[in-house]
Amino acid sequence: MGVPGPKPLPFLGTMLWYKKGFTKFDDECFQKYGRTWGIYDGRQPVLCTMDTSMIKTILIKECYNNFTNRRNFHLNGELYDAVSVAEDDAWRRIRSVLSPSFTSGRLKEMFGIMKQHSSNLLNGMKKKADKGQAVEMKEFFGPYSMDVVTSTALSVDIDSLNNPSDPFVSNVKKMLKFDLMNPLFLLVAIFPFFGSLIEKMKYGFFPKEVTDFFYTSLTKIKSERIAGTTKGRVDFLQLMIDSQKDSNSNTRDEMDKGLSDHEVLSQAMIFIFAGYETSSSTMSFLAYNLATNPDVMTKLQEEIDTVFPNKAPIQYEALMQMDYLDSVLNESLRLYPIAPRLERMAKKTVEINGIIIPKGCAVMVPTWTLHRDPEIWSEPEEFKPERFSKENKESIDPYSYMPLGAGPRNCIGNRRPWL
Repeated sequence: MGVPGPKPLPFLGTMLWYKKGFTKFDDECFQKYGRTWGIYDGRQPVLCTMDTSMIKTILIKECYNNFTNRRNFHLNGELYDAVSVAEDDAWRRIRSVLSPSFTSGRLKEMFGIMKQHSSNLLNGMKKKADKGQAVEMKEFFGPYSMDVVTSTALSVDIDSLNNPSDPFVSNVKKMLKFDLMNPLFLLVAIFPFFGSLIEKMKYGFFPKEVTDFFYTSLTKIKSERIAGTTKGRVDFLQLMIDSQKDSNSNTRDEMDKGLSDHEVLSQAMIFIFAGYETSSSTMSFLAYNLATNPDVMTKLQEEIDTVFPNKAPIQYEALMQMDYLDSVLNESLRLYPIAPRLERMAKKTVEINGIIIPKGCAVMVPTWTLHRDPEIWSEPEEFKPERFSKENKESIDPYSYMPLGAGPRNCIGNRRPWL
């Protein structure tokens, strides 16, 4: 491709540099090679770019035509048909079924449920604070996120805030223990042809006992819903059930739009996993940024007191009008984006901005590094919510700020963090 980059080792490529961490490696490459460079993950070529015009072309203009899919390591196990890894027409079909779950109207319906769990969260934190004990934020935000996800998506209340050993939470934590030096991952990176074999054997990143637990639990919940033994809201699960292939459909097209039984379970599982980790991490980083920037916390408290005087009940419409809160959250996501890297695969050879990207090459956007680029952000390491004020927000290049991805394949739940 004719771009600079670190010299790869035989078979391993540049993967040994990951020992220092993805984000640190990306930062160092940017400092040394500029806005576009190349690396090798094992034998997989990866074009890394912070060129916003190239990013726009890849994520938006050429998304459906060429850069539709993410990289597939074939280590998905039972999650092979989850929306996050599905490809081409399968991805489009699944995404179209799931999208109605994430409209503003649906989120507004969820707001009351979130408020109830928020009260439980505050009560739990207050008990610990009243005893003068340190509060580990993730210990509270994790179960809170799990309660919100299972309540809003499945109409199931597990109350993990008061039951920290709840199996839903303990199993999700096991899913998060991913090791880059996992032998299976290294095997596929060094010898890609093993991927298809491993996929057929249904081995994956996540422990089998964890996926078995979730699929068994979700199968039971779904069966009870269909049998009518439990009444659910028109939630994430119900929308998927309603989409399923109807034997009474008049046309083949109508039948083919629905989700299979396995697809329903996979989307529910990935929703639980993604909702737990992204929400709890976002809230933890936000709490850290407020604690280390007391002036920002004071200003935010003043806005809260103005919008909700005398501890008035929180209303959805009023919350959506809190401009400074919006700025604070955006700035926190700039420093700690949910997705520190974005990837797409080239389905065919294409030339973009004078660079020929061959078929089968991965294109990676180092979001973490992009969000801290001093050419784009003044004092990038500083926490400055004013960057996202109404006066300044319009001047921000949308392809320089992508905490939840961009384009048709962005995070499907990209509105949820704002609640």
